Amino acid sequence: MIRRFSSVSTSHTRVAYLSTYPPRECGIATFTKDLIDAVDEVNGYRSTVIAINEKGAIYDYDRRVKWTVEGDSAQSYVEAAEYINSSNIELVNIQHEFGLYGGECGEDIKVFMETVQKPVVTTLHTIHDSFSPKALAVLKYVSEKSAAIVVITHTATKLLRKQGIRYKNCLVIPHGCPNIEFTDNDSAKESLGLKNRLVASTFGLISSGKGIEYAIRALPKIVEKEPRLLYLVIGQTHPEVRKHEGERYRNKLMTLVNDLGLYEHVRFDNRYLSKRELIKYLQATDIYLTPYVSPNQISSGTLTYALGAGKAVVSTPYFHAQDTLANNRGLFFKFKDPDSIAESLAVLLDDNLRRAIQKRVYKYSRRFLWTNVAKNYVNLFNKVTKTKG
Repeated sequence: MIRRFSSVSTSHTRVAYLSTYPPRECGIATFTKDLIDAVDEVNGYRSTVIAINEKGAIYDYDRRVKWTVEGDSAQSYVEAAEYINSSNIELVNIQHEFGLYGGECGEDIKVFMETVQKPVVTTLHTIHDSFSPKALAVLKYVSEKSAAIVVITHTATKLLRKQGIRYKNCLVIPHGCPNIEFTDNDSAKESLGLKNRLVASTFGLISSGKGIEYAIRALPKIVEKEPRLLYLVIGQTHPEVRKHEGERYRNKLMTLVNDLGLYEHVRFDNRYLSKRELIKYLQATDIYLTPYVSPNQISSGTLTYALGAGKAVVSTPYFHAQDTLANNRGLFFKFKDPDSIAESLAVLLDDNLRRAIQKRVYKYSRRFLWTNVAKNYVNLFNKVTKTKG
């Protein structure tokens, strides 16, 4: 059963979130904090976080974090569940992505769910149509044990049904975005030293799955037509990638820029940006690119933020982009195809068309401001605890 909620319940449910959490550098950590900030604002109280750590890691967490889990220790999940059982917490929201949890395909999450005695609502961040047998078994267990599940897009519900994954309740709640002011980007450009440039950008934790090399290879054809173009690659290398291969991918990208003579048209900002800095870069952006190489990405926080800032987007047709960029809210190009990327970028050199798309996507994005997303989560949490009670 797929449900939607609109109005906000006035009762409060005490919720604990099992997830990664800042300052850990992780997209789901950022998602979780943004969600909790919004939920706490709606509810008027401070939520509890059970933070997942890598082995041996120590983080300076904020006061919300009341317990930590060593990600690859099954006993640590038992202890976290027992802490929740002995507390006044009424419900647990699990932010689920296979790589966050220990064991094969994150199967240690099962230990937690077997032990915890409070109802669980699980947000599924990774859903596609080609799971390994082990991953599918874990996902089926998590879905069946949850009192309700949340998915980011309607496509996700189709993929769940296709693979025979059963659930009690499923709610589609989109990825949230901050309330970014829609303004002329000249002032943002000037403050960043980008005056008189046509700015394209990609941001996020960098890895080969982002497909940035294909966007770079597309640029020579575009700068011939529009020499003002500047492509910003914003963000540091993903910490897990950096552990295993260092800066090999970024170095490959920088070499490619030099080989193509694009050093005046591509800049790298190798930092994990604060939200304020990120918003400033987005406000300076004219065209946003997501050249991801896999069609299976069901959720992209970077895409959501770009839409929330009212940016014209060109993208590969991965699952989340197909849902959010439908109805002429963006342009698609083929996977791993620089020529196709160049064609899409060329279309958006038309100022009038680009501005029309920007206004369209900004208006569309108001429905998934974090405040609105939080209201749907609050209503779901209250409904689950009321039913369980």
